[in-house]
Amino acid sequence: MIEWIINYELEILRWVHVIVAAYWLGGEWGVFNASRNVANPALSIAERKRYMELAYNIDIVPRSMIIWLLPVGFHMAALHGISPITGIWVWVVWIAVFLWWVLLFQAYRARGTDTGLKLTMWDERIRYVVIPALFLLGAVSLATGGPVTAGWFAMKLFIFSLLLVIGLYLRFVMRDWVIAFRKMEADGPTPELEGSIASILAKARQFAYVYWIGIATVAFFGVVKPF
Repeated sequence: MIEWIINYELEILRWVHVIVAAYWLGGEWGVFNASRNVANPALSIAERKRYMELAYNIDIVPRSMIIWLLPVGFHMAALHGISPITGIWVWVVWIAVFLWWVLLFQAYRARGTDTGLKLTMWDERIRYVVIPALFLLGAVSLATGGPVTAGWFAMKLFIFSLLLVIGLYLRFVMRDWVIAFRKMEADGPTPELEGSIASILAKARQFAYVYWIGIATVAFFGVVKPF
Protein backbone atom coordinates (compact mmCIF):
# COMPACT_ATOMS: atom_id res chain seq x y z
CA MET A 1 0.00 0.00 0.00
CA ILE A 2 2.77 2.44 0.96
CA GLU A 3 4.69 1.56 -2.19
CA TRP A 4 1.57 2.18 -4.28
CA ILE A 5 1.08 5.61 -2.66
CA ILE A 6 4.73 6.50 -3.35
CA ASN A 7 4.42 5.41 -6.99
CA TYR A 8 1.29 7.51 -7.50
CA GLU A 9 2.20 10.37 -5.17
CA LEU A 10 1.95 13.11 -7.80
CA GLU A 11 -1.33 11.79 -9.23
CA ILE A 12 -2.87 11.57 -5.75
CA LEU A 13 -1.78 15.12 -4.95
CA ARG A 14 -3.20 16.34 -8.26
CA TRP A 15 -6.54 14.73 -7.38
CA VAL A 16 -6.50 16.33 -3.91
CA HIS A 17 -5.63 19.68 -5.48
CA VAL A 18 -8.71 19.49 -7.74
CA ILE A 19 -10.98 18.56 -4.82
CA VAL A 20 -9.65 21.32 -2.58
CA ALA A 21 -9.95 23.97 -5.31
CA ALA A 22 -13.51 22.87 -6.10
CA TYR A 23 -14.61 23.15 -2.48
CA TRP A 24 -12.89 26.54 -2.24
CA LEU A 25 -14.79 27.99 -5.18
CA GLY A 26 -18.10 26.27 -4.44
CA GLY A 27 -18.04 27.23 -0.79
CA GLU A 28 -17.47 30.89 -1.59
CA TRP A 29 -20.57 30.85 -3.80
CA GLY A 30 -22.59 29.44 -0.90
CA VAL A 31 -21.41 32.17 1.47
CA PHE A 32 -22.16 34.80 -1.17
CA ASN A 33 -25.81 33.71 -1.41
CA ALA A 34 -26.35 33.13 2.31
CA SER A 35 -25.08 36.64 3.03
CA ARG A 36 -27.88 38.29 1.03
CA ASN A 37 -30.33 38.12 3.91
CA VAL A 38 -27.86 39.10 6.63
CA ALA A 39 -28.32 42.76 5.67
CA ASN A 40 -32.06 42.53 5.02
CA PRO A 41 -33.73 44.83 7.60
CA ALA A 42 -37.15 43.39 6.71
CA LEU A 43 -36.20 40.18 8.52
CA SER A 44 -36.10 39.74 12.27
CA ILE A 45 -32.75 39.75 14.04
CA ALA A 46 -33.21 36.08 14.91
CA GLU A 47 -33.81 35.13 11.28
CA ARG A 48 -30.89 37.22 10.06
CA LYS A 49 -28.67 35.57 12.65
CA ARG A 50 -29.71 32.19 11.27
CA TYR A 51 -28.53 33.28 7.82
CA MET A 52 -25.29 34.52 9.34
CA GLU A 53 -24.86 31.17 11.08
CA LEU A 54 -25.49 29.44 7.75
CA ALA A 55 -22.85 31.64 6.10
CA TYR A 56 -20.35 30.74 8.84
CA ASN A 57 -21.11 27.03 8.54
CA ILE A 58 -20.51 27.16 4.80
CA ASP A 59 -17.52 29.48 5.03
CA ILE A 60 -15.46 27.11 7.17
CA VAL A 61 -15.05 24.91 4.07
CA PRO A 62 -13.50 27.47 1.67
CA ARG A 63 -11.68 29.10 4.58
CA SER A 64 -10.03 25.73 5.24
CA MET A 65 -9.47 24.80 1.61
CA ILE A 66 -7.63 27.99 0.73
CA ILE A 67 -4.89 27.29 3.27
CA TRP A 68 -4.68 23.55 2.50
CA LEU A 69 -3.85 24.50 -1.07
CA LEU A 70 -0.46 25.68 0.21
CA PRO A 71 1.03 22.33 1.29
CA VAL A 72 -0.60 20.49 -1.60
CA GLY A 73 0.76 23.02 -4.12
CA PHE A 74 4.27 23.18 -2.66
CA HIS A 75 4.43 19.39 -2.38
CA MET A 76 3.52 19.02 -6.06
CA ALA A 77 5.99 21.76 -7.02
CA ALA A 78 8.75 19.95 -5.14
CA LEU A 79 8.00 16.75 -7.06
CA HIS A 80 8.21 18.75 -10.30
CA GLY A 81 11.53 20.24 -9.19
CA ILE A 82 10.41 23.85 -9.59
CA SER A 83 10.21 25.00 -5.96
CA PRO A 84 12.90 26.02 -3.44
CA ILE A 85 10.84 24.26 -0.73
CA THR A 86 11.94 20.64 -0.90
CA GLY A 87 12.70 17.67 1.33
CA ILE A 88 11.96 18.16 5.03
CA TRP A 89 10.68 21.68 4.37
CA VAL A 90 7.71 20.33 2.46
CA TRP A 91 6.65 18.49 5.61
CA VAL A 92 7.29 21.60 7.68
CA VAL A 93 4.73 23.38 5.48
CA TRP A 94 2.25 20.52 5.98
CA ILE A 95 2.63 20.64 9.77
CA ALA A 96 2.51 24.45 9.92
CA VAL A 97 -0.69 24.55 7.88
CA PHE A 98 -2.22 21.80 10.00
CA LEU A 99 -1.57 23.86 13.16
CA TRP A 100 -2.94 26.94 11.39
CA TRP A 101 -6.06 25.00 10.43
CA VAL A 102 -6.57 23.85 14.05
CA LEU A 103 -6.51 27.52 15.11
CA LEU A 104 -8.91 28.43 12.31
CA PHE A 105 -11.32 25.62 13.22
CA GLN A 106 -11.28 26.52 16.92
CA ALA A 107 -12.13 30.11 15.96
CA TYR A 108 -15.06 28.75 13.96
CA ARG A 109 -16.27 26.63 16.89
CA ALA A 110 -16.08 29.63 19.22
CA ARG A 111 -17.71 32.02 16.73
CA GLY A 112 -19.86 34.73 18.23
CA THR A 113 -17.85 34.84 21.46
CA ASP A 114 -14.93 36.93 22.69
CA THR A 115 -12.71 33.84 22.44
CA GLY A 116 -13.78 33.31 18.85
CA LEU A 117 -12.93 36.90 17.96
CA LYS A 118 -9.50 36.62 19.59
CA LEU A 119 -8.71 33.39 17.75
CA THR A 120 -9.88 34.96 14.50
CA MET A 121 -7.50 37.84 15.06
CA TRP A 122 -4.62 35.37 15.49
CA ASP A 123 -5.66 33.71 12.23
CA GLU A 124 -5.49 37.13 10.59
CA ARG A 125 -2.00 37.79 12.02
CA ILE A 126 -0.73 34.59 10.39
CA ARG A 127 -2.01 35.88 7.06
CA TYR A 128 -0.02 39.09 7.58
CA VAL A 129 3.10 36.91 7.38
CA VAL A 130 2.00 34.42 4.71
CA ILE A 131 0.65 36.99 2.24
CA PRO A 132 3.83 39.09 1.81
CA ALA A 133 5.97 35.92 1.78
CA LEU A 134 3.98 34.43 -1.10
CA PHE A 135 3.76 37.78 -2.88
CA LEU A 136 7.53 38.32 -2.77
CA LEU A 137 8.30 34.71 -3.73
CA GLY A 138 6.03 34.96 -6.75
CA ALA A 139 7.04 38.48 -7.78
CA VAL A 140 10.80 37.94 -7.45
CA SER A 141 10.59 34.62 -9.30
CA LEU A 142 8.62 36.22 -12.14
CA ALA A 143 11.17 39.02 -12.40
CA THR A 144 14.36 36.96 -12.09
CA GLY A 145 13.43 33.37 -12.92
CA GLY A 146 14.08 32.10 -9.41
CA PRO A 147 13.93 30.72 -6.80
CA VAL A 148 10.71 29.33 -8.32
CA THR A 149 11.91 28.19 -11.73
CA ALA A 150 8.55 27.76 -13.49
CA GLY A 151 6.84 30.98 -14.52
CA TRP A 152 3.36 29.51 -14.33
CA PHE A 153 3.85 28.44 -10.70
CA ALA A 154 5.38 31.80 -9.78
CA MET A 155 2.33 33.49 -11.31
CA LYS A 156 0.03 31.22 -9.31
CA LEU A 157 1.81 32.21 -6.09
CA PHE A 158 1.62 35.89 -7.00
CA ILE A 159 -2.12 35.82 -7.76
CA PHE A 160 -2.82 33.53 -4.81
CA SER A 161 -1.24 36.06 -2.44
CA LEU A 162 -3.59 38.73 -3.80
CA LEU A 163 -6.56 36.41 -3.34
CA LEU A 164 -5.52 35.94 0.29
CA VAL A 165 -5.71 39.73 0.67
CA ILE A 166 -9.31 39.68 -0.58
CA GLY A 167 -10.05 36.69 1.62
CA LEU A 168 -8.63 38.57 4.60
CA TYR A 169 -10.92 41.50 3.85
CA LEU A 170 -13.91 39.16 3.68
CA ARG A 171 -12.85 37.74 7.06
CA PHE A 172 -13.03 41.32 8.42
CA VAL A 173 -16.56 41.57 7.04
CA MET A 174 -17.75 38.45 8.83
CA ARG A 175 -16.06 39.54 12.06
CA ASP A 176 -17.80 42.91 11.82
CA TRP A 177 -21.12 41.11 11.35
CA VAL A 178 -20.66 39.31 14.66
CA ILE A 179 -19.85 42.58 16.45
CA ALA A 180 -22.81 44.37 14.84
CA PHE A 181 -25.30 41.64 15.70
CA ARG A 182 -24.09 41.49 19.28
CA LYS A 183 -24.81 45.22 19.50
CA MET A 184 -28.23 44.69 17.94
CA GLU A 185 -29.07 42.01 20.49
CA ALA A 186 -27.98 44.28 23.33
CA ASP A 187 -29.41 47.62 22.18
CA GLY A 188 -31.80 46.77 19.34
CA PRO A 189 -31.46 47.71 15.66
CA THR A 190 -30.53 51.30 14.82
CA PRO A 191 -30.25 53.09 11.47
CA GLU A 192 -26.50 53.41 12.02
CA LEU A 193 -26.02 49.69 12.56
CA GLU A 194 -28.27 48.78 9.64
CA GLY A 195 -26.43 51.21 7.38
CA SER A 196 -23.06 49.86 8.48
CA ILE A 197 -24.02 46.24 7.79
CA ALA A 198 -25.50 47.08 4.39
CA SER A 199 -22.47 49.16 3.37
CA ILE A 200 -19.97 46.49 4.42
CA LEU A 201 -21.90 43.79 2.59
CA ALA A 202 -22.19 45.83 -0.60
CA LYS A 203 -18.42 46.33 -0.74
CA ALA A 204 -17.76 42.69 0.08
CA ARG A 205 -19.98 41.51 -2.77
CA GLN A 206 -17.97 43.61 -5.24
CA PHE A 207 -14.75 42.02 -4.03
CA ALA A 208 -16.37 38.58 -4.32
CA TYR A 209 -16.63 38.92 -8.11
CA VAL A 210 -12.92 39.78 -8.34
CA TYR A 211 -12.22 36.84 -6.03
CA TRP A 212 -13.94 34.35 -8.35
CA ILE A 213 -12.12 35.71 -11.40
CA GLY A 214 -8.86 35.35 -9.51
CA ILE A 215 -9.62 31.75 -8.54
CA ALA A 216 -10.38 30.91 -12.18
CA THR A 217 -7.14 32.60 -13.26
CA VAL A 218 -5.06 30.59 -10.76
CA ALA A 219 -6.69 27.40 -12.07
CA PHE A 220 -5.90 28.45 -15.66
CA PHE A 221 -2.18 28.84 -14.97
CA GLY A 222 -2.10 25.56 -13.07
CA VAL A 223 -3.73 23.58 -15.88
CA VAL A 224 -2.45 25.31 -19.04
CA LYS A 225 1.07 26.21 -17.77
CA PRO A 226 1.54 28.82 -20.55
CA PHE A 227 5.11 29.74 -19.55
